Amino acid sequence: MIADRHTAFDIDALCPTTITAALERAAALAGDVEAVVASDGRLTYAALAGEVARIRNGLAAQGVTKGDHVGLCLGNSTLWVSIFLAIGSLGAVTVPINTRFVANEMAYALRQSKVSRLILCDRFLKIDFIGILRQIDPTIVEHLPAPALPDLRQLIVIGKDVPPAALSWEVLLASGTGTALAACSPGAPLLIQYTSGTTSFPKGVLLTQRSMLGNAFVSGHRMGLRVGDRYHSARPFFHVAGTTLSILSCLQHMATLVSMDRFEPGEALRLMEEEHCTHFSGNDTMALMLLDHPDRAERRLALRGAWLAASPTIVARVIDELGARECVVGYGLSEASPNVAQSCWWEPEAIRISAAMRPQPGVEVRVLKEDGGEAGYGEPGEIHVRGWSVMQEYFDKPAETSAALSADGWLSTGDMGALDENGRLTFLGRAKEIVRVGGENVSPADVENVLHRHAAIRQAAVVGVPDQRLVEVTGAFVILKQGAHAEPADIMDWAKSHMAGFKVPRHVWIVESFEAIGMTASAKIQKKQLAEHARKLIGA
Repeated sequence: MIADRHTAFDIDALCPTTITAALERAAALAGDVEAVVASDGRLTYAALAGEVARIRNGLAAQGVTKGDHVGLCLGNSTLWVSIFLAIGSLGAVTVPINTRFVANEMAYALRQSKVSRLILCDRFLKIDFIGILRQIDPTIVEHLPAPALPDLRQLIVIGKDVPPAALSWEVLLASGTGTALAACSPGAPLLIQYTSGTTSFPKGVLLTQRSMLGNAFVSGHRMGLRVGDRYHSARPFFHVAGTTLSILSCLQHMATLVSMDRFEPGEALRLMEEEHCTHFSGNDTMALMLLDHPDRAERRLALRGAWLAASPTIVARVIDELGARECVVGYGLSEASPNVAQSCWWEPEAIRISAAMRPQPGVEVRVLKEDGGEAGYGEPGEIHVRGWSVMQEYFDKPAETSAALSADGWLSTGDMGALDENGRLTFLGRAKEIVRVGGENVSPADVENVLHRHAAIRQAAVVGVPDQRLVEVTGAFVILKQGAHAEPADIMDWAKSHMAGFKVPRHVWIVESFEAIGMTASAKIQKKQLAEHARKLIGA
């Protein structure tokens, strides 16, 4: 069975599908509305359009043209947004660099994506990026090109530590004395997004202006964003949850993006209150940190909605305890720009809490069994996606692209899900994370959702653990609520009366946090690292 077969759907007729068109519309219709609020200041849409033009002129004066790959490494800020939109308006391609990358990871991304220019801050959150460049190759900061990065022709530094081979940000802006015309088109590549890469070096997902802006429009519409709404998102801008679902969703709906250097729940709650935020974005970890923070009861929030990637138990708490009654749930991946399916703010609360999501319009979703046949209603299998939001390719990786994209355009996601009789998709987990207990498939998300109902548990993360008799069983890492007490045996006994026997965790470990064990920059738990840690704990 295939959900939402829209063969004639035209995303270009629905919304702007170039950076220039979207920004011009926002500046014309909502020029006085704040576009971005961050630690480096605030910009209205009229001011943002002016900043983008100023930066575009400077980049063009330095020779940046359509198709060039420009690396961007700095923290969430109005400047990040302005540079990203300026690069896109020239028809060039932004390569976001994860600010938590170490030297070899940064070198790989810059080299594999063939970045010709790199814009970076000298320091961010005590990270010395000039020092990291020196680790990659000491000659980079002295002259370009350097042996380690043969395609890098120009280094542009924001900050005071400007090495000999670099151009300062002030000099770049001063060089833009002319007027550079926008040169973008809907089908032009806009972003090379590196995937998480937890098992090996990541792949660069090539996304177009149409796919990202279209995805941003539909996602924002289903979330209920309206002109002048204020959307808090601490999602890192070097991920598509930051570019598509934060920056571009606000641009398309002329809402205000309120961001921060890094997510800290107390500071996030303060910002939401002081900035009168109507919406916020988060995953299960971020939502739980907000819900259980000691300052939450004191904050007067004005939330109307939220975009979450979280279990039903957490979604219900966000609706009831944070007042985000229009909260929606989404499923996606970088290769689909990223949202594949999402619930809608106007749907009944029970549907939104259940996380049964509608595929995006014009995007087809099918679920296949292991033998390649289509799964029936409610039957689990691998999610496949086809449509306008799917990536063009993994940049410069033809073999990996062919393995992921079929000749007729179907993207194999590697994720597990099920479709119901109404064409709604339920996400069950990453295929590699499914735990096979004595022949039964167990979704870690299902077990986590039940554990989150335990009175003492703040957050749970479930992984597969080797077992001599059943081959594999579930194990749970658990963070307790502040002031709560529970023993692992108590939690396992409780679980026996709340879920099927084969799902019950055979191992429970109580931990303070997931930071030391495995957490990405966007506060996502890395299950592979947790599973490896679990194996060490049991001596497997």
